[in-house]
Amino acid sequence: MGFFRRSASSDEKHASHEDAVVSSGGSGGEDGIGVVDEAQDDLHREMKPRQLSNVPFPLDQLCIKDMMAIAGAIGTGLIIGTGTALKFGPGSLLIGYILMGICVYIVMVALGEMGAWLPHKKSFSGYATRFVDPAMGFATGWNYFFKYVIVLPNNLTATGILLQYWAPNINISVWIVVFGVAIIALNLIHVRFFGEAEFWMSLVKALVIIMLILMCFIVALGGGPSHVRTGFYFWQDPGAFAQYYATDPLTKQDVVIPGATGRFLGVWACLVQATFAYLGTELVGVAFGETPDPRKNVPIAVRQTLLRIVLFYLGGVIVLGMAVPYNSPSLINATKAKISGVASPFVVAAKDAGISKLADAVNGLLLVFTVSAANSDIYLASRTAWALAKDGQAPQMMHRTNKRGVPIPAVALSSIFIALGFMNATKDSATVFGYFVSLVTVFGALNWVAVLVSYIAMVRAMKVQGIPRSVMPYRNPLLPWGAYIALGLTTLVIIFNGYSAFIPRFQIDKFMTSYIGIPVYVLNVLWWKFFKKTKRVRPEEMDLTTGRRDI
Repeated sequence: MGFFRRSASSDEKHASHEDAVVSSGGSGGEDGIGVVDEAQDDLHREMKPRQLSNVPFPLDQLCIKDMMAIAGAIGTGLIIGTGTALKFGPGSLLIGYILMGICVYIVMVALGEMGAWLPHKKSFSGYATRFVDPAMGFATGWNYFFKYVIVLPNNLTATGILLQYWAPNINISVWIVVFGVAIIALNLIHVRFFGEAEFWMSLVKALVIIMLILMCFIVALGGGPSHVRTGFYFWQDPGAFAQYYATDPLTKQDVVIPGATGRFLGVWACLVQATFAYLGTELVGVAFGETPDPRKNVPIAVRQTLLRIVLFYLGGVIVLGMAVPYNSPSLINATKAKISGVASPFVVAAKDAGISKLADAVNGLLLVFTVSAANSDIYLASRTAWALAKDGQAPQMMHRTNKRGVPIPAVALSSIFIALGFMNATKDSATVFGYFVSLVTVFGALNWVAVLVSYIAMVRAMKVQGIPRSVMPYRNPLLPWGAYIALGLTTLVIIFNGYSAFIPRFQIDKFMTSYIGIPVYVLNVLWWKFFKKTKRVRPEEMDLTTGRRDI
C-alpha cells in the first residue's frame, strides 16, 4: 500500500478539498495573485478578488468556495428537477422544500457553531475525524469526491435535455461529448480563466432565477397575454395534493396509488427531490472556519443562506405552483416524453402563459445553469482528489500539478465519470436523470449526516468535559436539539430514497442507484479502520482546545 503514504507531517498538511479550493488574500499584491510553491507541487492561487466574491449576495469573507456553492446549489434540482415533483401538487412541493430547507439550514448553523469555535480547514471530513473517528473522516472525504463526479454527468444530461427542446432528433450523448470536452478544456487552462468564467456564469444564474421567479409571479397575477389572474386558484382546482403515480416498466401504463397513501407518497417524492435540489448549499459553511471575527461574520453568512433558501427555493416553488397546475398537459408531457423527461417547469410556465418566444429564451438561459454546474463539478472533484492525495488518502499521482498549478491527473480522473452520461444512448433521458438524482441524493445526504453526527459528538464531549455553550463565539437557538431532528429526517431520506424502486413493481436498476452509496460509504469506513487501525474518539478524550476561539 505504498501509494497511500503521507506526503507531509500533520503540521505541514494542506487541507482537504475545501482548503484546496483556492482562496483570496494571498501575498501576490492587489489583484489577489498568490505565491506559487513549486517545491511543494501546489495549486496556483491566482483567483482575482472579484472572482472570489458573489456580487448579488456580498459577504466580506466569501471566497471561491462560496462561489462554487452558490453556482452549484442553484442548479438542475431547482430549475429542472422540480418538474417531476410539481406533478404531485404544489402543496406537496412546498412541504418538501420547507422541511428540507429547515434541515439544510440546521446543517449550516451546526457548521457555523463548529467553525466559529473550533475552526478546521478540512471542514466536513476534518470534523468527522476530530470528533467521531478518523475512518469516518476518510469516508466523508471520498464521499465528497463521489458526489461531484456523479452529479457531473447529471448536469451534462440536463444540458442535453434542454438542447433537445430545439433538436429532439439529436441524441443527448452528442451534447455530452460537446460540452464535456468544453468544460474539461476550461478546467485544464489557467485557473484565472476558470474563475472568470464561473464569476460571469454565477452572476447570470442569480439574475436569471430572479427573472424566472418574477415571470411566474407576474403571469399568476394576470400579466401574461391572456390576462387571466390565477393567483392560488390552482391550489383549489385541480388541488394542492395529487395522488402518487408511476409508470409500470412492463405494461408502460401509469399506476395510481389512491387515497391518503397516494397523497403521502406524493409529499415524500417531493421531499426527496427537494433534498437533491438543496445539495451544495452547505458548502458555504466551509468558509466558516477561516472567517475572522466569527461572532459577527458567521451569523451574517447564516442569515444570508436563509435568505437564499427563502428567496430562491421557497419563492421559486410557490410561484411555480401559482403559474402551472399539476395536471397541465405541457407539464405531464414534459415529464413523460423520452427526449425531455425533466424539462424545466419554468419553460412550461412560459408556454402555458402563451409567451412562446419567452419560452425559447428561458430554455436558452437555463443552459447557463447546467453548464456552470458541470464546470464547477470537475473543478471541485479534481481538487478533492488532489487534497486527498496530499493527505495520504489517495494515490500520490493525484497530487501532481503542471506549471500552471492545474492538477492534471486529478482532472483526468474526475473527467472519466462523464462517460456515465452515455447511458443516454440506450435509455431515455428521464430514466438516466432519475438514476443520477438517486445516486447524488444519497451521497449528498451522507455528507449532511457526517456534519450532524460530528456536531452531536462535539456537544456530548463538551457536556462530559464540563464546557458550557456560553464559551462559543456563535450559538444558534435551534441547536443542539435541532441537530437531532435534522439527523433523523436526513436518515429517513437515505433509508427511503429508493421508494420508487418498489412502485408499482420491484426494479433492480432503481434500487441499485438509490442505495449503492450506502455500502460505498460503509466500506470506506471499514477499510480505513482496518488499514489505519483507527478508534472512535471518546468524549472525555476529545480535543476541544486546539485552535479554539472563545468569546
